[in-house]
Amino acid sequence: MSDSPLLVTCGLPYTNGHCHIGHLRTYVPADFYVRYLRHSGKEALFICGSDNHGTPIVISADQSGKTPREISELYHNHFDSTFKRMNVVFDRFGMTDDPTNHQRTRKIVQSLIDNGHVYQKTISQSYCPHCQMFLPDRYVEGVCPHCGTRARGDECDQGCGKHLEPGEIKDPVCKICGEKAEQREQEHYFFKLGDFSEFLQEYLPSLGGTTNARNYAIGWLKEGLHDWCITRTLDWGVKFPGNEDLVVYVWVDAPIGYMAFTEEWAEQNNGDWEQFWRGSQPITHFIGQDIIYHHCVFWPAILKGAGYATPNAVVASGMVKINDKTFSKSRGYVIWTNDDYLDQGLPADYLRYYLLAYTSHTKELNFSWDVFQQRINNELVDTLGNFLYRTLHFAANKLGGIPEGKPAPEICERIQATLDIVQTEMERYEFKNAIDEMMALASFGNSYIQNNAPWKLIKENRQEAEAVILNCLQIAKACNLLFDALLPEEAQKAWEMLGYTDSVATHTIAESTEGFAHNNLPKPSILFAKIEDETRDKLNGIMKIRIEEAEMSENTEMSKNTGNTEIPTEERITIDEFARVEMKVAKILAAEKIDGSKKLLKIQVTLGDEERQIVSGISQYYTPEELIGKSVVVVTNLKKAKLFGVESDGMILAAGDNAALLIPNEDVLPGTKIL
Repeated sequence: MSDSPLLVTCGLPYTNGHCHIGHLRTYVPADFYVRYLRHSGKEALFICGSDNHGTPIVISADQSGKTPREISELYHNHFDSTFKRMNVVFDRFGMTDDPTNHQRTRKIVQSLIDNGHVYQKTISQSYCPHCQMFLPDRYVEGVCPHCGTRARGDECDQGCGKHLEPGEIKDPVCKICGEKAEQREQEHYFFKLGDFSEFLQEYLPSLGGTTNARNYAIGWLKEGLHDWCITRTLDWGVKFPGNEDLVVYVWVDAPIGYMAFTEEWAEQNNGDWEQFWRGSQPITHFIGQDIIYHHCVFWPAILKGAGYATPNAVVASGMVKINDKTFSKSRGYVIWTNDDYLDQGLPADYLRYYLLAYTSHTKELNFSWDVFQQRINNELVDTLGNFLYRTLHFAANKLGGIPEGKPAPEICERIQATLDIVQTEMERYEFKNAIDEMMALASFGNSYIQNNAPWKLIKENRQEAEAVILNCLQIAKACNLLFDALLPEEAQKAWEMLGYTDSVATHTIAESTEGFAHNNLPKPSILFAKIEDETRDKLNGIMKIRIEEAEMSENTEMSKNTGNTEIPTEERITIDEFARVEMKVAKILAAEKIDGSKKLLKIQVTLGDEERQIVSGISQYYTPEELIGKSVVVVTNLKKAKLFGVESDGMILAAGDNAALLIPNEDVLPGTKIL
């Protein structure tokens, strides 16, 4: 770690959805790192903001009847408040759609143009004749030209994961109307990424941070660099200098947000943003593993080409799993930070601890409520919390406060050894190792007080009992100073139980071996409450409901007609295969909501000669009352399934995003087969 002021940034959350623990895998470690730096006497500036541009936000705005700015502000405020609830505190949390970022982006792009790193080129791009518009990024989907998998316009998200340039996707289909798109020519601007191969060959081997970021980037560099199209045909975004019919590609203006937010901080605090972005003060980016290419290849090249300083370190986190399943919002394998955690009354400090102590920062993190309960109860409650409480309780109740004197030299040596190891591991961004060492100090304190038994010693030699407790209090002080970066709420409570009246955040870790200037101790309280089995079961139940709802929605989605997307020949079924699907007209007799589910309805239908019960995920679109008496089309030969413990024998067919029911256009008897 440098003695110079350090700028730490986090990858910008995209304002098109809610915060989940996948986000926190980046922001909590970065906050821990910054707090630790400050406890170490370093000056650190912590910057972030929301990413507001790009086609997904425009699509969401169109669907919701809001403007893209309104959507962006809604989710910007959501992330801002959620981060604060998690005690992730930025010095500046800005928006890429604010004027500072527009201005800085246009200046940087103009510098790239002036320096000969941008050129104009006519390209063939997807165009929808029905909507009469060019289709940028996620307005179009089709087939990946590299692996043949279905893909969205800017990335092969279901297959090889390659970035796709405008016009590359095959068999394009408009996401708005579902019509087949055609190729039309349009002028766009490209960044000469290949100009920076030599620079990156020198830059990347010396890039600090985590090895996964550095090694991935070097691997991509060996594959060869391709020029990037840095314009899009949208009204929403930063207007391209000299051609305001186009906007700057979001992966240009988003990282420039780091610089713009630093400028905004400087303006509000009489600071100097150029010491970082034009000078030599260190810059460290904390990001997710999925955006390494953008931060280690594309972004440094832009900065170099425009004459700005480049990052000194990139710290990339591993991915997240839920219950050993691939993280997936659509399939229900997700933990929402507010709904599933904070709003359930769980402490932010517990989740901070789990995210950092479970595994190495660069490895895959598996979240499980069962393991969460075990780690919190065994480590925070039984180790750290137990040591702090038994020490403080004995000192306050049996000794009347902090005994006079100095801690034993061997105790200070043990604390200093912990400080040295923690420092080394923090410099390596091995946060789990650092926390393990911190917890080992608390465990040592537990063993020390247990082995010396001051509750027995005081009956024979009060002075020796006081010496034991003074040593334990010194260890407790060191634990407080170390754990404050990780557990800011609980560490502050423990600090006050040590008799301090100020903020623990204003003290340095070096004070861990310094004695006490006071002897008063208030009555202590238990810091950490156990996660009870009933709480764990409740949280598991919430996840189970979500997964079942997602499965139901997926089945419903399979029955929808999503447009005129052309299906590749090898994916088509034969007439014999289709004949196996039995569909009949049914009349709805009754419908009711299923307790605990927002999406599912329990529906009774008649097929003429029999009645059936079907569970359908259409509660968001229909009330039970308006369904009764309707004739619908049902798949009748599906295997029975149980959802929320309710048996479902069939599937009601619906079409489109609003689940429009498929109904006959004239009266047809229940049980009539669809031919």
